[in-house]
Amino acid sequence: MTAMFKRMLTLSATALLAAGPALAQDQVLNLYSARHYPSDEALYSQFTRSTGIRIQRVDADDAGILARLRAEGAASPADVILLVDAARLWRGEAEGLFQPVKSAALEAAIPAQLRSAPNAEGASAWYGFSTRARVIVYDKSKVARDDVDTYEELGDAKNKGRLCIRSGSHPYNLSLFGSVYEHLGAAKTEAWLKGMVDNMARAPKGGDTDQIRAVAAGECAVAVSNSYYLARLMRADKPEDKAVVEKVGVVFPNQSSWGTHVNIAGGAVAKHAKNQANAVKFLEYLASPAAQEHFANGNNEWPAAKGVKLDNPALQAMSGGSFKSETLPISVVGKNSVTVQQMLDRVGFR
Repeated sequence: MTAMFKRMLTLSATALLAAGPALAQDQVLNLYSARHYPSDEALYSQFTRSTGIRIQRVDADDAGILARLRAEGAASPADVILLVDAARLWRGEAEGLFQPVKSAALEAAIPAQLRSAPNAEGASAWYGFSTRARVIVYDKSKVARDDVDTYEELGDAKNKGRLCIRSGSHPYNLSLFGSVYEHLGAAKTEAWLKGMVDNMARAPKGGDTDQIRAVAAGECAVAVSNSYYLARLMRADKPEDKAVVEKVGVVFPNQSSWGTHVNIAGGAVAKHAKNQANAVKFLEYLASPAAQEHFANGNNEWPAAKGVKLDNPALQAMSGGSFKSETLPISVVGKNSVTVQQMLDRVGFR
């Protein structure tokens, strides 16, 4: 070996050592996210600070992300997919858009019912990282709490002309209806959906916050909402929001039977992820206590991971500290959405 060649090897090794930190800083994670919450920026920034992995994000709704993954195929740059509904996560899994992940950290943190059923190797296609309860909001001056303390009563004739609800085809409702279908069976679920159509005070429109405001304004007396929308109003400083909260009550339905339906926001590694190790590291980070506490305090969602302390005054006040949630596997609920949509079409639930 010549002296010149030895010197070249030494220079090359030195250059690689010097480039080490730069290479670490250049690590990336391509994230397709349906979470559009400003508070999540702090979540992503903390991941980058602690790992040196830079996040490149594409924002779209759930359906748009799944459509993009189909169109891009193997050329997709996506590493991690974040979606905000069980039906969408199930759809992505069913279409083969995710790659199963086996992680001891994720399995230890996330309860079995909040992740997809494992394959033969024990790997799951997606994991839930936060939950939101589908609660009933009512006008305290017009409605007795006992008349709306189950989902079934939303379709009871005693609540005729009282109900406000967003589109039945919205994923939040499809997942709720898919849950009820699992509990009641096909015939009773379709009759229940028809009962809700008969009980509507107005045609479905708007989002969950619009339903809560409609109850407070007297347009209707009963509404269905995800819990974090009400929690936002409870934590707001605006007088008009405080006035809304004063007028409405909240029920966590079915506490004496199967428990309140909870949906999830969850994540998966994209089938054609180019940065797989970074993707798994990011999912494990989302299950960590620090990230779980952020979901609770930043966007008023319940942590999905086991043993995480809830420190959110609105969620505490709303639930009294705890509530009975259903234990159905979320993957089953998502799968039922196709059947439920057909029922909605038959009964005229728009």
